[in-house]
Amino acid sequence: MDGVPDGWVVARVRPGHVDWEVCADAAAVLAATEDCAAVGVDIPIGLPAGRDRRACDVQAALRLGRARSSVFPAPPRAVLAAPSHPEACRVARELTGRAISLQTFHIGRKIREWEALAVLPDRVVEVHPELSVRTLAPDVPFAPKKTARGAGQRIAALTRWVDPAAALVDLPPGARFDDVLDALAASWSAWRWARGVAEVIGDEVDARGRPMRVVV
Repeated sequence: MDGVPDGWVVARVRPGHVDWEVCADAAAVLAATEDCAAVGVDIPIGLPAGRDRRACDVQAALRLGRARSSVFPAPPRAVLAAPSHPEACRVARELTGRAISLQTFHIGRKIREWEALAVLPDRVVEVHPELSVRTLAPDVPFAPKKTARGAGQRIAALTRWVDPAAALVDLPPGARFDDVLDALAASWSAWRWARGVAEVIGDEVDARGRPMRVVV
């Protein structure tokens, strides 16, 4: 699954078929995927408490190289409670010595949805679609995903996982095309997690006991 302006686009993948749905919030995602063996979530789950960045964010950025800008360091939990971007930057500077970007502040709303869940099932894992697609097709020099070339490369790479002609035939309203491709890439990493063959980047636990890791 991947974030869209009005919620989350969910790709439920089974052999030979993909079902699509746009869910309004994290709780709706869990309800829609309750029968899935694993769920790949493109959002930080475990959060840092202070100055040190999550090891998984640092390692993911190193692996992505020139595409490292697609990884934003997960903000400390206290930053998410700030009501405005200037206030979030003030809190972030106090805790980490660095402000946060406006993009990170806006993503905070979606992070809080998952933070608000009292219980997070073990089948829900954090993924990063750009890492997923590059691991799925390590031989491809990917262009940015919002370009025509980048979209074409990702569709070609995803043929190693699903049949795009079938998977993309009936997309739900409210889902942007690059988000749909990210959701399919995330589902590949979730499938690997369910089979016990996924690569795990980072091995930390936050103050709430939630894992700070990215599954590929």
